[in-house]
Amino acid sequence: MKHGTVFVSGTFNVLHPGHLRLLKFAKDSGDKLVVGVLSDQVAGVSAHVSQEFRLEAVKMHALVDEAFLINDSVNEAILKIKPALVVKGKEHRAKDNPEQQAVDSYGAKLLFSSGDVVFTSLDLIRREMAIQEPKTISLPVDFMVRRGVTTKSLSALLSKMKDIKVVVIGDTIVDEYISCDPLGMSEEDPTIVVTPISSKKFIGGAAIVAAHAASLGAKVKYFSVVGNDQTADFCRDELSKFSVEHELIVDDARPTTLKQRFRSRGKTLLRVSHLVQRSVDEPVQKSLVAGVKKACADADLLIFSDFNYGCLHQSVVDQLVEIATKNEMRIVADSQSSSQIGDISRFKNADLITPTEREARLALRNTEDGLVVIAQLVCLSAEAKSVTLKLGEQGVLLHGRWGKDWETDQIPALNSAPQDVAGAGDCMLVATSLAMCVGANMWESGMLGSLAAAIQVGRVGNTPITPNELLHELAE
Repeated sequence: MKHGTVFVSGTFNVLHPGHLRLLKFAKDSGDKLVVGVLSDQVAGVSAHVSQEFRLEAVKMHALVDEAFLINDSVNEAILKIKPALVVKGKEHRAKDNPEQQAVDSYGAKLLFSSGDVVFTSLDLIRREMAIQEPKTISLPVDFMVRRGVTTKSLSALLSKMKDIKVVVIGDTIVDEYISCDPLGMSEEDPTIVVTPISSKKFIGGAAIVAAHAASLGAKVKYFSVVGNDQTADFCRDELSKFSVEHELIVDDARPTTLKQRFRSRGKTLLRVSHLVQRSVDEPVQKSLVAGVKKACADADLLIFSDFNYGCLHQSVVDQLVEIATKNEMRIVADSQSSSQIGDISRFKNADLITPTEREARLALRNTEDGLVVIAQLVCLSAEAKSVTLKLGEQGVLLHGRWGKDWETDQIPALNSAPQDVAGAGDCMLVATSLAMCVGANMWESGMLGSLAAAIQVGRVGNTPITPNELLHELAE
């Protein structure tokens, strides 16, 4: 027998299958389903998504006839609308239910659904941003045996990284991940409709390179250009949190680069970038060179992290390479070309360059030769001592000269279930560079870089790698 109005209340961070079973049970029990969504003030710490998004998601569901925010208490809401039934999940049956007093006061009923809620909205949000299970990462045993690399030697290298002084310069980026709940297909046109339920920001670009280095124990000084905006303030706070000493030069004529990724159910639906790609003006260039020159006076390593958004003008690069070479520092460079075009060969005299295969071929204008030839040619073009050629799902190709002869080997991708490849190259760049600075050979440094990248791709969002994460994998 169906009753009149049925009432359900809750926080509803994300409408998951448990919620849907509850709403369907309630809808089947009456003629009209009314849902009360707890406001941010009433829900307190259990509200992980703003009340506007939570209410909108509930309102747009086909099972719901009416929805509103509860700004006082659930009992007061019940007494206002006086539903014939108040429905709660089965898991509340054995608990104290204050709604019973409200429904008893006017002769209504409190009913418990037949389904179980087996997970929560917060579980879904946390799962999206969580670290992948360690079992998805496996060490390349054949490579390690072939090159005499051991887990013991790699662990020993990690303990030495705290003594390294690093200078990082490059483009600052903030990555924002916006988690969305799919609502369906638009009736007006063939467009997928989603509603945002939460967002999380991460520092990216050269900023995360600096944070990775600091997290691994190095003493880091970071130089970049940002806009006069809240995104820049976020960067400063995050860099301070990760113990990165930073000098961010403000350019009022450009925004701090912000890249937004709209994601749903583990997939990226759309990317939106807020940026300017022109080179910074000459006064800003001079300020960058002056700051980095001072920092290089007692540093061990200079990292160029170039995303080709204008921070690293060629004159800046040339002056800093000359300074670092004179100070007998290690030089490492990465120049990314995804939606933009870069040229890794413009960073001369580097100890290590880390292009993707595509970036190396773009720099050489060569689409025909094999990988070993490409690695050799890009080293010669950039006058670099070694290259880590990133091959995506095929791992990396290591190529370099240690002594008279050039040597080459490959490390396969170590994570069998990557979630988010953004930031893998940054993580690899840092771990490889720091290992190189503490005496690792090409195989050991490449191995640590590959392992760091494997950990990074196992989670959503670019977060600094820690020595304990690497040691954990080496101990498996």
